[in-house]
Amino acid sequence: MLKKERQAYILHQVNLHNRVLSADLSQEIKVSEDTIRRDLAELADQGKIVKVHGGALSQGYHFSLNAQQVYSLDEKKIIAQKAASLVQDGMFVLTTGGTTIIELARALPPGLKATFFTGSLTAALEYMRHPSIEIILIGDRLSKNAQLTVGGEAQARIRQVKADLCFLGTNAIDTTHGLTENDWEVMQIKKAMVSSAQKVVSLTISEKVNTAQRIQVCDIHDIHTLVTELSPDDPLLKNYIREGLEVL
Repeated sequence: MLKKERQAYILHQVNLHNRVLSADLSQEIKVSEDTIRRDLAELADQGKIVKVHGGALSQGYHFSLNAQQVYSLDEKKIIAQKAASLVQDGMFVLTTGGTTIIELARALPPGLKATFFTGSLTAALEYMRHPSIEIILIGDRLSKNAQLTVGGEAQARIRQVKADLCFLGTNAIDTTHGLTENDWEVMQIKKAMVSSAQKVVSLTISEKVNTAQRIQVCDIHDIHTLVTELSPDDPLLKNYIREGLEVL
């Protein structure tokens, strides 16, 4: 693979999954980690990614959301509109962070009266734009990479909540491995949210459907609803319907 092709692949993976690890890219592309680190440094110097220890982050994910840097923004807006229709007055709602969750926050009806629990500062700021939404910020250590509070205290606080809905920003999903992540601490937060909600909703662009990362968040049957930008009758989604998920 030529350098230009290699860097295009890396950039796509960063934008798709928000965060990538150098070791994973090395295995996928079959080059040394030193080569990957040089590629990441060059892409960072060009302002296309944010280089961090062990890998890289998406620009759109990491920096409070310049719309021009958000990957598949139009698709995420469609997902957000669908997901917003699930929220009703009086609900307790758990949410992670990420660009799709931000679009969900923006799509909520102005007069909605509900309580949102989140460890994402950017999501909390968007919820604040709604005058009748109560926001409870889940405290603990803030992960700079994930822009989400993580740690034992955050997990404990989440488990004290009896939520009606949980909206999960999704890194990867397939019917074999369920919902998967590439960040151990984020996985623990998501797992706590899954266990604390009556209904778990996975929000994902279709490009992440039928993909898997190394760390499992939950089994596919722990997810009640899958929301993508596609029509529910799209062939890509038929296996999820067959597994009993509601597909929007």
